[in-house]
Amino acid sequence: MPTEPRHRHRRPRADGSSASPALRVLQVLTAVALAVDAALHADLAPGYDPIGSGLTQGTLFRVEAAVACLAALLVLLAGRRQGAWAFAALVAASALGAVLLYRYVNVGTLGPLPNMYEPAWFPKKTATAIAEAVGTATAVAGLVLLRRSASRPGSARGLPPS
Repeated sequence: MPTEPRHRHRRPRADGSSASPALRVLQVLTAVALAVDAALHADLAPGYDPIGSGLTQGTLFRVEAAVACLAALLVLLAGRRQGAWAFAALVAASALGAVLLYRYVNVGTLGPLPNMYEPAWFPKKTATAIAEAVGTATAVAGLVLLRRSASRPGSARGLPPS
């Protein structure tokens, strides 16, 4: 009597795909890290409005908050797409790069960008840097996991085999 191979089946998501538990965890961690980054930047923005003329550091903080929110939503809603993960990694890494650069280097003004040099750490700045580092790491891990599952033989449209 022939037996059918036993496969672990994942419950399909509403969009018809299945997501591995590891990818779901990375989605949540990345989204939370980006949301923390966004909330902290939005909270800090008013205090930085006087820095710069025209384009202020406060405005840049608000833009960062909005872009981080968008990246968090994309990872949650389109977490099966490599582009969502790449965008989240880019947002988190660029924000982390900026906070580290302007903490340790007095770059001065760059075109319309104000001089954002601030050679100190304080709790909200530290929390922002940690959230950005976590967001970068988890977004890169999500992208790698998704790419690995897409390159497996027999995977359809980049989805892990069920």
